[in-house]
Amino acid sequence: MRYFLDPFGCVKNQVDAENMMAHLNKEGWESVSEAEHADLIIVNSCGFIENAKRESINAVFEWRKLYPGKKILLAGCLAQRYAKELSGSMPEADGFFGVENLSQITQIAANLVNCKKTAKLSHNASVPAGERPLLSLPGSAYVKISEGCNNRCSYCAIPLIRGGLVSRKIPDILEECNALLDRGIRELCIIGQDIGAFGTDADKVIGANVASKLPELLEAISLLKGKGQFWVRLLYIHPDHFPLQILDLMEKDPRFLPYFDIPFQHSSTKILTAMNRHGNAETYLALLETIRARLPNAVIRSTFLLGFPGETEEDFAELLDFQEKANLDWLGCFAYSREEGTAAYSMKKRVPVKTAEKRKQIIEERQIPITEKNMDRFVSQNLDVLVEEKIAAGITNADSDSSEDSETLWLGRLYCQAPDIDGAAVIVKSEKSKLNPQLGNFIKCKVVSRRGFDLEVCKI
Repeated sequence: MRYFLDPFGCVKNQVDAENMMAHLNKEGWESVSEAEHADLIIVNSCGFIENAKRESINAVFEWRKLYPGKKILLAGCLAQRYAKELSGSMPEADGFFGVENLSQITQIAANLVNCKKTAKLSHNASVPAGERPLLSLPGSAYVKISEGCNNRCSYCAIPLIRGGLVSRKIPDILEECNALLDRGIRELCIIGQDIGAFGTDADKVIGANVASKLPELLEAISLLKGKGQFWVRLLYIHPDHFPLQILDLMEKDPRFLPYFDIPFQHSSTKILTAMNRHGNAETYLALLETIRARLPNAVIRSTFLLGFPGETEEDFAELLDFQEKANLDWLGCFAYSREEGTAAYSMKKRVPVKTAEKRKQIIEERQIPITEKNMDRFVSQNLDVLVEEKIAAGITNADSDSSEDSETLWLGRLYCQAPDIDGAAVIVKSEKSKLNPQLGNFIKCKVVSRRGFDLEVCKI
């Protein structure tokens, strides 16, 4: 049997999709790149905010319209959160499959192609290290070190979908990292809902203060030898409990990139308190100052949430002031989405959608010159580039159809650019060297200019 997977959501969802594919492939299913050739279409959904939910639901509707005779499975976060409701109101989907036990995808898929409708959910199971196919860019892979979250931010539905924090065992993570590096992966992206909280679920005593085991995990990864050159990139560290010990390792081992994804969400103490977050503008700016003092080449990405209930013009002005002082390299914004089951759902003083979107637009526009200026500091530096894609920029000879007359460029990333969310490195030929880089590997380049958010580099 053949399946087509239509992925949505974050990179944690992507790893789930890869694990589902691994289980299916192991049972003899074949992945196809076109839905028309599939017996089963799997929509791996996102259920985080309203726009994401709508996008996943619309995908099911579109696939059903295109292929009325095919089996369609709605999988992922949305199915986990609303399986009962959707099973009674969405006949366009033949089945629903959540995130609790990815190994059961084989049974669910078999039931569907044999016309047994199901909405079964169960407990989790892992795929042996190294067996899952990768949906990431060449040379890069995501390593999910934990599931769920204990932070309980008042706006966030993740704990409703994925439950409380469950950290993986360090030996299991090392086995996966080893297997990925043996497959030729050159960038390990460490992910979780909050990787700074890794291991803090070890003590089940209520109120126990358990230190993060992220430094211990990274120390173990640093001992991996004989794997050639590789990067380790850390994504999603909650600012309220950032484990400063990881800076010690980064100072010693350049394989651990000085790139930090720290979702501040806001700077107004009133709004942060309502969000059930415990920092403020002063502590967050102090954290940034500490990181940059220890690691002068640090690159920092963050996220702001606009339009949270009770956000006034004064609160927004505080956030604008914080944005200027924080001088973030990269910034993503999203407007508040009212999610049932969250603590913020019943909060008063809701901000009009248009106001939230306008504030989001202002933040995004103000960030453009900040990011561009910060990217300028890389011009003239010699840095490694992870090569990801070969593209033809255009035909240089208008009278020729030969691909040899096309100007060939390559796309890749520097350490300051995380996959899919930041700018890219555009690799151009130098006059002194022939350029034919291998996808998924490093080449040494010099940054020659900036174009918007992207950097143009030339092989040394």
